[in-house]
Amino acid sequence: MKDAMFESDIPGLQLIHRGKVRDLYAVGEEHLLMVTTDRLSAFDVVLPTPIPDKGRILTAITVFWMRKVEAMLRIPNQLTDIDLARVVPDPAVRAPLEGRSLVVRRLRALPVEAVVRGYLIGSGWKDYQASGAVCGIDLPEGLELAGRLPEPLFTPSTKAGAGEHDANIDFDNVVDLLGEKTAGEVRDSALAIYAMAREHARRRGILIADTKFEFGQDAQGRLHLIDEVLTPDSSRFWPEERYRPGISPESFDKQFVRDYLEGLDWNKKAPGPEIPEDIVARTAERYREALRRLTADPA
Repeated sequence: MKDAMFESDIPGLQLIHRGKVRDLYAVGEEHLLMVTTDRLSAFDVVLPTPIPDKGRILTAITVFWMRKVEAMLRIPNQLTDIDLARVVPDPAVRAPLEGRSLVVRRLRALPVEAVVRGYLIGSGWKDYQASGAVCGIDLPEGLELAGRLPEPLFTPSTKAGAGEHDANIDFDNVVDLLGEKTAGEVRDSALAIYAMAREHARRRGILIADTKFEFGQDAQGRLHLIDEVLTPDSSRFWPEERYRPGISPESFDKQFVRDYLEGLDWNKKAPGPEIPEDIVARTAERYREALRRLTADPA
C-alpha cells in the first residue's frame, strides 16, 4: 500500500527482532533503534494489509506519554536524545523512518505484561461471569459489561511471541518471576501511570478501559518504562460521549478490522486475509483521532 511501511530494511544495522509491529536494530552495545511499522495484528496474527501512518501515530503517542510520566511521576523511560540522523546518515534510507523511529536505551525487558483494568470488558468480563472474579481477584456481584470497576486492577500476564497468546498470571507468579521488590515496583508503577493517564484522557473525552505496560531494568536494576505506552494498540480507548455500561462500547483502535474479520470464514490463524480499503481508511482515522484528542491542548 502506498506510503505505508509493512517492514523496515536498514542497510548497515543488525536486525535483532521483528515483532508484531516493531522492528528492533542494534546500535552499538547500549542502544537500539526501534522502528514502529504500519503492521496490524488481530487475534495475534499479523495481517498482510498495513494501516498508513499507524507507526508514526503510535510513536507520537508513546513519546507524549513517556515524557508526561517522567515529568509527573518520576518514572524513567528508555528514550534518549540521540538523533535518528546519527544512526541512519543516508537521507534516502532515513526518509521513510522519520517520525516512526526512536533511538532508545538497551535495557533488560522484564518477562511480564503489566496489565491494568479500569472497566469490566474482554477476557475480564468472561472471567467475572464464570467465577465472580478477574484473574483471581474477587469482585462485587451485579457488575455490568463495560462497567467501571470499584478500583483499577493489576492483572499481569506473560509476554507471548508472535502467533501466541498471553496467559494471565497472579501476583504470586510475578513475584516468582521478578522477586518481591521488583514485582511490587512494577505493580505500583503500572497502577500509578494508569491513574494519571485515566484522568488526563477523561478530560479529553476518552475512557481508558484497560492497558498494558512493559518495563525494563538497567544494569543497576532501576525500573524503566519501555516499548509502547497507552496507545490504541496497547489499550482499549472508548469515546466518553458514546459510552454506555451494559453494552460493548466502540473504541479507538482496530475495532473495524476485528468486526470485518469476525464476519469472514477465517480460522484466525496465519496467514491473515487482506483488509478492504474502506476498513483501512476508517481504522486509520480512529488512530488519528486518538492522537488528536490525547495530545492536543484542551480548549
